Amino acid sequence: MTVSIPTLETKRLILRGPEPDDYPDFKATFTSYRARFMGGPLNAYESWMLYAAEIGHWQIRGFGMWMIHDKATDETYGMAGGWKPAKWPEQELAWVIWPDAAGHGYALEAVDAARRYFYSQLGWDGAVSYIDPKNLDSIRLAERLGAVKDKSAQTIDGNDAVYRHPSPAQLDGSQLAHGIEMEIGHYADPLFKPKGWALD
Repeated sequence: MTVSIPTLETKRLILRGPEPDDYPDFKATFTSYRARFMGGPLNAYESWMLYAAEIGHWQIRGFGMWMIHDKATDETYGMAGGWKPAKWPEQELAWVIWPDAAGHGYALEAVDAARRYFYSQLGWDGAVSYIDPKNLDSIRLAERLGAVKDKSAQTIDGNDAVYRHPSPAQLDGSQLAHGIEMEIGHYADPLFKPKGWALD
């Protein structure tokens, strides 16, 4: 049975399932230094195999990673969604942003939409993000999404930190949810210029 991948829409973005035409941007990122916290840089064969897994994950698990598209231009900015390959202890919320698209809040906006979909439509009662401890940008993003480091959780291989996301009940109508919505609104404002380090 073929799984129909839903399309999600946010203020600035459209999240669609990965397509063959999206592969060049994926390859460019995963064969670059940008992939150093995600098992890379990969060679061309490894990046192709990983992208094939991104597509196949939807069919095997019934959920997966969406490609992040600009609503106005259809340009791709990265990927965000769910991930649980073999031997993953728990279902994960994951993301990757292409190097030249970082710092505009696209990951925050996309992961927030993906999490809300998994919670409301698939009945997830929570999720984690497995992050390299040196990947400070992703750690900051996880914390902005309300995730907290869970030192008691099982890791993938002992080299990752586990950040546990708030449950649907903790998130629903919370100050955190309103804060995320407000921050996404700021990034959607063309006059908004975040201070400090660029954040995904």
